[in-house]
Amino acid sequence: MTDTQTTLIVLGASGDLTSRLLMPALGQLLTREPDHRIRLIGAGMDDWDDAKWREVVTASFATVDAAGPAVSKVLAEATYRTADITDAKDLEMLLGLATGRPAFYFAVPPAVAAKACDALSSVTIPDGLILALEKPFGTDEESAHALNQKLAGLVPEDQVHRIDHFLGRSTVLNVLGVRFTNRIFEPVWSAEHIESVVIRYDEALGLEGRAGYYDKAGALVDMIQSHLLQVLAVVAMDPPSTLDAMDFRDAKAVVLRATSPWNGDPAANSRRARYTAGSVGDRHFPSYVDEEGVDPANMTETLAEMTVGIATSRWAGVPFTLRSGKALGDRRSEIVITFKPVTHLPTGFEGSEEKTVLRLTLGPDKMALELNINGPGDPFSLERASLEASFGEGELLAYAEVLQGILEGDPTLSVRGDTAEQCWHIVQPVLDASDERASGHLRLPGWRDPPVSPAGLGRSRHLNPRPRAVGARSAGGDHREHVAGGVGEPRDVGTPTAGDAFVVGSVIGVDVDLRDDSAAVEGRRRRPPRRRREVQDRERRRLVVGLGVHQDLSAAGQAQAEEAHVVVDDVETEHVAVERTRRVDVVDGEAAEGLTGIEHGSSLPAGARGRPVASTIPP
Repeated sequence: MTDTQTTLIVLGASGDLTSRLLMPALGQLLTREPDHRIRLIGAGMDDWDDAKWREVVTASFATVDAAGPAVSKVLAEATYRTADITDAKDLEMLLGLATGRPAFYFAVPPAVAAKACDALSSVTIPDGLILALEKPFGTDEESAHALNQKLAGLVPEDQVHRIDHFLGRSTVLNVLGVRFTNRIFEPVWSAEHIESVVIRYDEALGLEGRAGYYDKAGALVDMIQSHLLQVLAVVAMDPPSTLDAMDFRDAKAVVLRATSPWNGDPAANSRRARYTAGSVGDRHFPSYVDEEGVDPANMTETLAEMTVGIATSRWAGVPFTLRSGKALGDRRSEIVITFKPVTHLPTGFEGSEEKTVLRLTLGPDKMALELNINGPGDPFSLERASLEASFGEGELLAYAEVLQGILEGDPTLSVRGDTAEQCWHIVQPVLDASDERASGHLRLPGWRDPPVSPAGLGRSRHLNPRPRAVGARSAGGDHREHVAGGVGEPRDVGTPTAGDAFVVGSVIGVDVDLRDDSAAVEGRRRRPPRRRREVQDRERRRLVVGLGVHQDLSAAGQAQAEEAHVVVDDVETEHVAVERTRRVDVVDGEAAEGLTGIEHGSSLPAGARGRPVASTIPP
C-alpha cells in the first residue's frame, strides 16, 4: 500500500455510476484499508454545493456500513465544483485544487470522456496524473486507436486505467489459482483435453433507465466486447512468469491477438436478439422498443452470443462461446469448461457417461467439478456427482478493487490500450455481418447450435439447443436445429422477414433438474447393457423453454409465432430425464395441458412466464 496522498476527482459526480458503484466501493475500501490518504472532489454540470455532494457520498457510504477515521476525514473534506469537463479552463481549475497525486475518474459517457481528453491536450499535465476511463473504449477499432494515441500524448500507459470491473471479480482471478496451483488442472488445460468453453452473463434485469448509453451499444458491445473477452483471456492465457502488471497483461494480449470468430464465419457463429414484453418473477417489463429513451430504429440487441476460436497450439479447435442478455428468466454468470470424453469406456459399465465439467460461478463465487463415479449398490453403475467448493465473498467489491489499483498506481486489473483495440477487432466482423444482414446482403443463418471441437462429434452430440429463425432449415449432420415455435424437425413457416425475438422471462439454455426418483434409477440400473446408450441418450438432455417469438435483429422485417415452445436436445453438461417433448400453450402466463412428455411432473422453470408478444422491427 502506498503512502502517497491522492486527490480523487470524480468527473460526472452527480451521475448514477458515482452514487451506486463508485462511492460505496470507496467507502468499503477506506473501511478495510484506512491507511489510504485520499481527498475527494466531485465535479459535474449540476449546480451542487459541498453540502449536497457530502450528502450523496454519505448516503452511498451508508449502503456498505462504511465507518472509521479515514471515512470521516474524506467526508469532512469532500468538495464539489460545478464544471464543464470538456472545457480546458475548468479542467485546469480542478487540477489546481489537487494535493499530492491527482486522479481523474471519468464517470461519464465515453463520448464525453473523449472530448475531455481533447481538452486536456491544452492543459499543463501534472506529474503522476492518473486517468481512469469507463468502457467502452471508443466505438470501434479505429476510434479506440485514436483515443489511445490521444491518451499516450497525455500520460504514460501505466497511468491510464481502462476500467473493467469484471477483472476485479474474485472468481475471475481465482481461475488463475485453480489453474496454476493444481497439477490436476494445468496439464489438461488445452485442446487435447478440453472440448468447449462457455462464458455467459445472463441477467434478470432489463434496461433499468440506461437507454442513453445502452441503446447505442447493445449487449455485444456492452458485455462481450467490453468484459467477456477479457474473461476469456484470463481463462485461456499461458502461465505468466509473475502476476505483476506487465507479465499478466502481456499474457492476456497474446490470447486476444490470436482470437477471431469461429471458422472465420462471423455471420454463422453469432446471434443477436432483443426482448419483448413479459415478466420476470413478479416484475413486469415492457417490450425493449417501448422502454423510455429507446429508438427502435437503432436495432439494438439485448441478447448477444458469439463463438470464437483461439489460433494457438494450446487452444486450436476449441470453441469459446460468449453470451450475455438482459431480462432473461434465469440469472447465470459462469465459466463452464467441458472436457472431452474418455477415449475408451470399458464394456460393462452402465449409467452416466457425461463429460467432466468444471463450472466456475461468478456471484455467488464458487466452483463445481462434475464427474462420474460408481454409485451405491451396483458397482458397475455410474452416477453423476458434483464436488463443490465456495471461494467465499471477496474481501472487496469489484469497484473497490478497481479503486485500490488507481490509488496504488497498479494497473494490473485495468485493460491495456492494445487489448482494448484488439477486442474491437474481434467483434467488428460480427457487427459488420449484422449490418449486411439488415441491409439485405446476407440471408439470416438463424439461431443454431454453437460448434463443438471436431473430436467431440464422433462420440456423442454436444449441442446447445436454440430456437431457429422461421424458415431456416437444418444444416444436416449431427446438429439438430429447431424452428421457433416448433419441436423436432425444422418446419418452414414462411419467408423470413424479421428474425427472432424473445419474450421477457424466457429461459434460454437453462438447466432443469428432472432426475428420476430412486425407484426409477434403480430400475434403470437393471436394464441390459445393450440399452445403456439409449437410456443415456434420454438422460443427457436439457429442457429449454422460450416464450414468444425470438427476434433476430440481423434480418429485416418481422417474424411471428403465437405459441410458446419447448425444445429439448442433447447438451454437453446437463442431465435431465426427458422422454419426448410436446408443444406447450401459454395462456395468461400459465402453461396449459400438454407438457405430458416430461416425466415426474416437473414444472416450467421459475421466471419463464408471460404472454407471447411479437415485436415489430422496421425494415
